[in-house]
Amino acid sequence: MSQTQTAARKPRHRTYRRNRPKRQSVGQHLHEGDGVYFLKLVVVVLLGTLWIKFATPMSWNGIPLGAFPLGALIGFVGIRVFEKDRYDRKIWFAVLVIVTILSYFVPAGIVI
Repeated sequence: MSQTQTAARKPRHRTYRRNRPKRQSVGQHLHEGDGVYFLKLVVVVLLGTLWIKFATPMSWNGIPLGAFPLGALIGFVGIRVFEKDRYDRKIWFAVLVIVTILSYFVPAGIVI
């Protein structure tokens, strides 16, 4: 071997995985606290119960319309904008739909 090839060679040091700095993977995120999760749950439930109910049902294309789920529409947009993780979005959408359907039969909402 020539002298330039020997001089160019450097001893290799092993780096073990446990010594490397920790990196977050792309899909991993920090978990939110219980208080934040509970606040989101309360907001989604309150939005699901917000209906605009009409004193006299209106007719739209022959379909009687007695109420309009205003809170559900606001909730869908809000969840889509503010929740970044798609699995959390699916959970919040499911909670919103269930609460909206159940609250339709409850005498709650704004009567116009």
